[in-house]
Amino acid sequence: MPDKKSGKPTAALEVVMVDRSATTRRPNSPRMTGASVHVSLAGEIGLRIVRGDYPPGTILPNEAKWSEVFEVSRSAVREAIKMLMAKGLLSSRPKIGSWVEPKERWNLLDRDVLGWYAASPDRESFLRAVQELRHMIEPEATALAAERRTDEQMNAINQALHDMDQATSLQQRTEADARFHIAILRASGNDLLVPLGVLIESALNHLFAHVTREEDNLRYALKLHENIEKSIRLQRPTMARNAVRKALANTDEIIARWSR
Repeated sequence: MPDKKSGKPTAALEVVMVDRSATTRRPNSPRMTGASVHVSLAGEIGLRIVRGDYPPGTILPNEAKWSEVFEVSRSAVREAIKMLMAKGLLSSRPKIGSWVEPKERWNLLDRDVLGWYAASPDRESFLRAVQELRHMIEPEATALAAERRTDEQMNAINQALHDMDQATSLQQRTEADARFHIAILRASGNDLLVPLGVLIESALNHLFAHVTREEDNLRYALKLHENIEKSIRLQRPTMARNAVRKALANTDEIIARWSR
C-alpha cells in the first residue's frame, strides 16, 4: 500500500512480479460484450485476486493493459476497478494505479467475493472455514429462534422445509435448504445474524454443486432438518441446539468425503 506522505508503495509492500499468465486472457474465456462488460471484467480480475494470482500489495496492470488483454474499453476497466474497490479488494491512487489490499480488508460477506472464494482452488479450506463459523453461530441462533419466533417466521421455516421435500432437482433442494437456515437466522430476532445468511447460502450452493448426494443421504438430511423445525415449533431451545449440531455434523461428513 502506498505511503501516505510520499504517495509511493512502502518498503513492506514492494511491487510483486506477476506471472505472465496472470495478465493474459484465457483461451476459452468468452468475449466480454454488452452493458455489463465491467461486471464480467470485475469477476475475472476478482477471481484472479482471490485465488492468489495477485497477492496483497501487488500493483495491478494499468487500464491500457487490461483494455488490451480483454478487448474492452478503458471506461469498462475503470468501472470494474471501482467495483473491486467497493468490495475491499483494491485501493487506487493517481500516478500509482491500483493495488491489492490485505485479505483482512476484503468484504468476505459480499456475494461475489464469496463466489470467487468458492470457485478458487482453495475452496475446500473456504468450506471448512464456513462450517467452523456455522458451528459457532447456528446452534445458538436456532435456540433463540425457538424462544422468539413468530407465527409468520415459523411459516417461512415450514415452507422452506416443504420445498426441500418436494424439490425435483438438487439445485431446488439446495436453494430451499439455504432458505431454511436463513429463515431461522431471521427468527432469532438478532438482526446482526441475518447477513450471515449470504455466507451460508454461498457455501451450500458451492458445496453441493461439487458433490453427488445419494438418495439415502438426502432422506437423512431431510430428517435432520425436520428435527430442527420441530424443536423451533415446540419452542425447545436445548433440543434446537442439538438438532442443528447433528445437521452440521452431517455436512462436515459430506465435505470430508468430497475431499478424499
